[in-house]
Amino acid sequence: MEQEFHRIRRLPPYVFAEVDAMKARARAAGDDIIDFGMGNPDSPTPRHIVEKLIETVQNPRTHRYSTSRGIPGLRRAVAGYYERRFGVAVDPETEAVVTLGSKEGLANLSSAITSPGDVILVPNPSYPIHQFGFIIAGAAARHIPVRPDANFFAGLERAVQHSVPKPTALVLNYPNNPTAEVADVDFFAEVVDFCRYHGIYILSDLAYSEIYFEGNPPPSLLQVPGARDIAVEFTSMSKTYSMPGWRIGFAVGNRRLIEALARNKSYLDYGAFTPIQVASVAALNGPQDCVDEIRALYRERRDVLIDGLEAAGWSVPKPVATMFAWAPIPPAFRHLGSLEFSKILLREAKVAVSPGVGFGEHGDDHVRLALVENLHRIRQAVRSIKAYMGRYDKVVHTSESKRLAVR
Repeated sequence: MEQEFHRIRRLPPYVFAEVDAMKARARAAGDDIIDFGMGNPDSPTPRHIVEKLIETVQNPRTHRYSTSRGIPGLRRAVAGYYERRFGVAVDPETEAVVTLGSKEGLANLSSAITSPGDVILVPNPSYPIHQFGFIIAGAAARHIPVRPDANFFAGLERAVQHSVPKPTALVLNYPNNPTAEVADVDFFAEVVDFCRYHGIYILSDLAYSEIYFEGNPPPSLLQVPGARDIAVEFTSMSKTYSMPGWRIGFAVGNRRLIEALARNKSYLDYGAFTPIQVASVAALNGPQDCVDEIRALYRERRDVLIDGLEAAGWSVPKPVATMFAWAPIPPAFRHLGSLEFSKILLREAKVAVSPGVGFGEHGDDHVRLALVENLHRIRQAVRSIKAYMGRYDKVVHTSESKRLAVR
């Protein structure tokens, strides 16, 4: 029986899948692809965290079901992190939930608080789950600018004025994926004032709070007085401690939102494997020099990549935070759009990037480069891109001819 499912119908084809398929074919053909596409940290998890996992897993009692909300020790460690890092007191019993990474937490809270037809506000471009978690739950997404400036608030005002029904929630993500934009406490305070006045919940994604290079450390939305009345914040162990495959994160903030997330999760999972949670306690409560080392690694890679691209004739802003560079497509290629440009880079320079359109239509004049290759590979990629830039007239002509022929 052929049948289209309503929720799946609302999900567009995953743009990244097309580039991923090209990567797979190229590698199968023996090509050496330098991959800046997926934000998948390549550094090993710090040794003391791995050792705690190994120690804990030796105890057969930890092999049983865990608890969906997260073990008490990890929730206390999360509260301790917020107190040390942001000066924010969190009740580990009522204001914290352990999640299977921030992505799962965002998706499950979207499902818990959304009814079909609700309107949510999300920046464009944005990390896909920020809008599609709500879309899967039946909501409609209204887009606002991502840069934290006057245009953001003008867009926010317009969205509220012209949305029926009134928006339920606003999603924020600073430091931002994919654009690497950062925001300060004053910006957060203005957003909180606006959303409290209009009765709009805020979901803040703080996954890159510890990956910063210049200026002050990125703040938490919960540092704003009154934010806890309407906001919940998600973060993750993936980037801070190079633990992406461990799938562990947490949500803190408004008790009503935390309870909604916890109740939804209780029907869907038994929590992360207990040894992973215990190892996460060791990460949060243990020595933090590993975080400094991870941050320094990304800073060095950023400098080599951005300086190299500049020398190759591709001017890319140097990000002050995150593990990404948000690169404007060079003017000669901009008419092609980000997907076609990504394909050309893959085919001609053997370099994979993420097309900006995969993060929303307003990202189509950019591509995202993840700092997940070592310095040798980054320099190799820069040389390949520079060589390609030197013959781009011929390449673009050939690509355009093929594209028009398909039409």
